[in-house]
Amino acid sequence: QVQLVESGGGSAPAGGSLRLSCAASGSIFERNVMGYFVQVPGKPHAPVARIFGDGSTHYADSVKGRFTITRDSAKNTVYLQMNSLRPEDTGVYFCSLHWTRGIQNFDYWGQGTQVAVSS
Repeated sequence: QVQLVESGGGSAPAGGSLRLSCAASGSIFERNVMGYFVQVPGKPHAPVARIFGDGSTHYADSVKGRFTITRDSAKNTVYLQMNSLRPEDTGVYFCSLHWTRGIQNFDYWGQGTQVAVSS
């Protein structure tokens, strides 16, 4: 059974920084993608950043240049460094783990962690 445990988050003033971590455990296919989504009340999950097994990354336009996602593949852990925070970054951040084998998709989610940025 695959589990994702998130840590970090909390409150920060605008312009501040926070760091999120997400550790995955269980039987994990090595060619996977880890990342974060954010949920704001009344809106669907929105992708924030993701990182592939080869280290390549993709960011939402709204966080480019401010957020950095990294991973420690040996520990199956992903980190999201959030700098220059803005009030609109407020939301619940969910860690995600995805891989595909054949025609099957496997998706797992963390429990979510709250990020609140004050103006």
